[in-house]
Amino acid sequence: MKQLLLERIQKEATYTLGKLYIDGIYYCDTLEDPDRGLDDNMDLLEIKKIKVKNNTAIPTGTYTIDLNKVSPKFKDRDWAQCCDGKIPRLNNVKGFEAVLIHVGNSPKNTSGCILVGTSNNMGGLINSSNAFKDLMKRLNSATDLVLTIK
Repeated sequence: MKQLLLERIQKEATYTLGKLYIDGIYYCDTLEDPDRGLDDNMDLLEIKKIKVKNNTAIPTGTYTIDLNKVSPKFKDRDWAQCCDGKIPRLNNVKGFEAVLIHVGNSPKNTSGCILVGTSNNMGGLINSSNAFKDLMKRLNSATDLVLTIK
């Protein structure tokens, strides 16, 4: 089993920056929508009251990750060819659907998903495609993947 940890370290009005660790070792930076204080222990109605569609980071909590589903939206992108369009998908995210870990450079690319890359220190990411491709190499052999967001 591979354990991933996303530690949210900078919460701003328009974005959230974090650090992604794989089995306790820092891997890359992350970019998400604004953190509105959602937690997986909240009930669904409470999450829906607070959530702003396509502009809210997913609740903190622990999620399993599926690597076996092709993303219709991203399957034809150059960066998705390394995994045959099978983008990491978080399971059972309360109040959210189709939460993926994928490539992107700014908050407008997130829509509730988690972007990977290197922080540009201005609320965006660089080197996202390379970070994603390398992440897929590291995750592809794993049978069980778990992501904890704090």
